[in-house]
Amino acid sequence: MAFVKVDNLIKNYGSFCAVDSLSFEVEQGEIFGLLGPNGAGKSTTINIITTLDEQNSGTVTVNGCDTVKQRAEVRKIIGTVPQDIALYPFLTAIENVKFFASLYGLKGKELEESAMRALEFTGLSEHAKLKAKKMSGGMKRRLNIACGIAHHPKLIVMDEPTVGVDAQSREHILNAITLLRDKGATVIYTSHYMHEVEEICDRMAIIDHGRLVAQGTEKELVSMITDSKTITVTTRFPHGFDRDGFTEQLKLLPDVNSVRCEDNTVRLDVRLTSSDFSYIIDEIRKFSLPLNAVQSTVPDLDAVFLALTGHELR
Repeated sequence: MAFVKVDNLIKNYGSFCAVDSLSFEVEQGEIFGLLGPNGAGKSTTINIITTLDEQNSGTVTVNGCDTVKQRAEVRKIIGTVPQDIALYPFLTAIENVKFFASLYGLKGKELEESAMRALEFTGLSEHAKLKAKKMSGGMKRRLNIACGIAHHPKLIVMDEPTVGVDAQSREHILNAITLLRDKGATVIYTSHYMHEVEEICDRMAIIDHGRLVAQGTEKELVSMITDSKTITVTTRFPHGFDRDGFTEQLKLLPDVNSVRCEDNTVRLDVRLTSSDFSYIIDEIRKFSLPLNAVQSTVPDLDAVFLALTGHELR
């Protein structure tokens, strides 16, 4: 079921069209990646979903509530983790979380317990009394998340939550996001790090110039630009070996689109849907060739993004 529905969204700033007839749906309980180069319209779309901005036309609904007509209801169920650190530097970690959670009506014992749970969830419970200004960049990012989830939002919007953090903090943040999904939250996630998107997003949408370019799972997006993956076999061809006959024999195998022999390397383009290529190895062994290495390569999201938008996601 669609938890967030963006339907024919248009947003203009004067003569500039930031979002142009954009439509997509985010299913309940999934991590949905919103991808695009700088200036693609991601931030504008997020601002409209989170009721910080209003479209010129089109509709956005969150859990069935219109973001314009039912703004108050939408805000109650949304948690936002902005790209820029949004903390009070002279407040402690627990004071920051309690302040933001109190804006959603939490108070008393419920406020205290929810704030501590949020700190525990982000691995900051031992630093509850540490002032934000004394925290490392990674700790501030995690505290930013704690402030955005303490009120138990059903939809969490995360805009570049791992920018500038160390590898350990990034891993902690990504694990926390998947746990939020597993606990039932719906997450909209933007990032310029494609490996993060590949690791945690269930589905994603690519937008450029305010328009939807493509959406789907990673496999579905990859299938838009190619129908094959590459099997690379490193071997050693003996002197006088009949490479042409060898190549022609491999081309006859099921699901093999093309074969190339270069130096001591055999590259086969195999149908993307083929999950087992042991029969290829068996055929190569019939020629008494040594197998020094075998590698399967599938185009990644970087390749998809470049093919569909003409830009690298940087």
